[in-house]
Amino acid sequence: MAAPEQQPPPPEGSKLLSGLLSGIAQTTYYGNADITEELLRGQLYPEAAPEEFRALRAKMGGLLQSIASADMDLNQLEAFLTAQTKKQGGITSDQAAVIAKFWKNHRVKIHESLISQSRWDNVLKNMNWRVDLKSQSRHVDQINTPVAIVEMELGRNGKVGPCERVITV
Repeated sequence: MAAPEQQPPPPEGSKLLSGLLSGIAQTTYYGNADITEELLRGQLYPEAAPEEFRALRAKMGGLLQSIASADMDLNQLEAFLTAQTKKQGGITSDQAAVIAKFWKNHRVKIHESLISQSRWDNVLKNMNWRVDLKSQSRHVDQINTPVAIVEMELGRNGKVGPCERVITV
């Protein structure tokens, strides 16, 4: 029985790029204001010139924004990244692999964050309705007047807890 093949450890550059993508996601999609450009450069690319790092961050941020706004599945992502590797001034195949792995792991969370950010202030939590028909009254035998009752429960975007308002019409 042959010993299982050991996967080589990922190159140091892929760890750094993965960290950069995580930092971009933290600031852009998860609202973490503590992650600054200076912090990312200092932690990940301290030897890089500020302009060089800014260009890399902008490139990766733009790619991530394109991928996230299209909510790419893995086939779309592969086609997109392949096109980016062939483009002049694009990305390397190693960078494409890191981006693909990052997107595979973070797609759902980023998508949910984008949906949450795109909602207006209040959201409809629950709605109940019924139509009543008055058939008799003390003074009139047959009224037959339909009455619609609608109850809407509104809540704050992203907040869990009791309803803010119940509206009955």
